Amino acid sequence: MDSATSDRAALQATADNGLKIVVVGGFGVGKTTMVRSVSEIRPLNTEETMTRAGEAVDHLDGVQSKTSTTVAFDFGRITLDARSVLYLFGAPGQERFWFLWDRLFSGTLGAVVLVDTRRLADSWYAIDRLEHHGTPFIVACNDFGGPLHTEQQIREALDLSPDVPLVECDARDRSSSKYVLITLVEHLHALSVARSRTAEAALAGSPASAAAAKTPEPTP
Repeated sequence: MDSATSDRAALQATADNGLKIVVVGGFGVGKTTMVRSVSEIRPLNTEETMTRAGEAVDHLDGVQSKTSTTVAFDFGRITLDARSVLYLFGAPGQERFWFLWDRLFSGTLGAVVLVDTRRLADSWYAIDRLEHHGTPFIVACNDFGGPLHTEQQIREALDLSPDVPLVECDARDRSSSKYVLITLVEHLHALSVARSRTAEAALAGSPASAAAAKTPEPTP
């Protein structure tokens, strides 16, 4: 059951800094549910009822009870302060809608890869596309009550780099979904700090910097 979302006042005119995060993953992993649970506004979604026509193209293994599906994207919003707003986009999971992903990735700060541990292979494409675009991401395992796996087993199954955060969550729960987003923001901040330090170290070790350090101050 999806968490209810509250209706808030319209976005303030002072907000001029829009930040974008995308939630991706396989078919039926809970992307729409996560956007709904954490958005401060009634989210835009493009869910449509699944029909017999889709049985031949949508793989329902493990999600036989699913009755609706996202056919474009989900959209939600979180106000950070008077001037900054976080926009959330949930990408469709079916292979036939993957052509939309590259557009959704444009301009994003980072992504959450939501996975169902019962169907880990369904998350490979999302990770591959994010790595192709050079988009930072974290992995969140949505709780469907499936078999337990150790963190090491999940990392090996998804071939995750050691520096990619891996967390557990319940996409239906607002506080759990907020924790996932906070983890992503902290990861993005850590990457930014690391890049700055690398750039400073490279600048300090450059020939131009060394020459400038040896140049005596002019005599007044």
